[in-house]
Amino acid sequence: MMSSLFDDTPPSRATESRAHPGRPLAGTPLAERVRPRTLDEVAGQDHILAPGTPLREAIERDLLQSVIFWGPPGTGKTTLARIIADMTRARFVQFSAVLSGIKEIREVMAAAELERRSTGRRTILFVDEIHRFNKAQQDAFLPRVEAGDIVLIGATTENPSFEVNAALLSRSKVFVLQPLAAEEIALILRRALADRERGLGAENVDASEAAVTAMARFANGDARAALNLLEFSAAAAPVDAATGARRLDVPQLEQAIQRRALLYDKAGEEHYNLISALHKSMRNSDPDAAVYWLARMLEAGEDPLYIARRLVRFASEDVGNADPQALTVAVAATDAVHFVGMPEGNTALAQAAIYLATAPKSNAVYVAYEAAAAAAHTQAADPVPLHLRNAPTGLMKELGYGKAYRYAHEEPDAIADMSCLPESLAGQRYYQPTDRGFEKEITRRLDGWTRIKEERKTR
Repeated sequence: MMSSLFDDTPPSRATESRAHPGRPLAGTPLAERVRPRTLDEVAGQDHILAPGTPLREAIERDLLQSVIFWGPPGTGKTTLARIIADMTRARFVQFSAVLSGIKEIREVMAAAELERRSTGRRTILFVDEIHRFNKAQQDAFLPRVEAGDIVLIGATTENPSFEVNAALLSRSKVFVLQPLAAEEIALILRRALADRERGLGAENVDASEAAVTAMARFANGDARAALNLLEFSAAAAPVDAATGARRLDVPQLEQAIQRRALLYDKAGEEHYNLISALHKSMRNSDPDAAVYWLARMLEAGEDPLYIARRLVRFASEDVGNADPQALTVAVAATDAVHFVGMPEGNTALAQAAIYLATAPKSNAVYVAYEAAAAAAHTQAADPVPLHLRNAPTGLMKELGYGKAYRYAHEEPDAIADMSCLPESLAGQRYYQPTDRGFEKEITRRLDGWTRIKEERKTR
């Protein structure tokens, strides 16, 4: 009989599993003990696991096809595979890409083919860290996947577009698992604290809500990291002489992790206070304050892409054309965070914040848009002047579309004495550039073009 998926047998060979064991063995880590056993126990990933979603329906009806679970550590990839192991009627085999090679793959493939021919039962093969297999190893799965002998479940922290063979990828559906929200991790921690059978409920651990929140933020979307921190912190917490409980609060947590636990509610006042401080520090050209408030937010667990979006907005609203490169820098920082993730993306955000803080400032673009938007809402929607309209048909030409349009490139200085606003708004100025940064050059150009137009009128 093959060993259980959940025992301590070294995974140098594929192991077959049918169900979860009963009470966890002594010394089993908390993260393993409280691993969800049903889909309803899974916290997060509602976008793929909510009732009625295709993946959940396929799991519950035991009609799963080959899939790749792609996501950061601690988001539930292995948990999902183990739940499937419990729910499926198929033979379920776990395979470790770290400790297995081509010989073991061929053995499992041969067994899967034999199982289907002799019993009609398919094999679900879970390959953890599938990105660690080379091309030849991945190719070995293809014949049995194509024949229907195995249903492949691959788990990877790497982009499968780059790490999984195209042939194998084309035969699999990729499901992206997102980092867990702090609220979802806090729920997992509370369950672990309350669970008397598998968690810490029988160990009289009194954790403050602030400490739970801090651990959830510190974990940065990784449930396993949060549970490991809880287990370590609870073991190190002092016993209250009066109650006999091990008291776990923020100061105790800070000692356990050897750094200050930065607490703030991403949906509450402190969230808005900090982003306001960052925005106003950059507006006031204070790079030191800007990078400080940026670090406060990132170290507290703020979504880096939220900050990146605010930097992009600032680049247009408060720098604008005083330094057109500012928007490029802000967008590049956003791309960098997408590309390298966190924490490596923190320096890209810091570079952008410092650049924006030290750039010349102008809100002329913002003011121009607000004025134009107000006019669009409050004034009559005048038709587009005929000379600005295209005339792709003969009828439209007969109606005057495009008549009197002057092609700027054929005009001296590439500027035509032609109004491009509706007649009722002729001469209206929405954009008023400042004399700071590149807008000083824009002002010079606009003034020069105005003089050219005036001189033409007097000729």
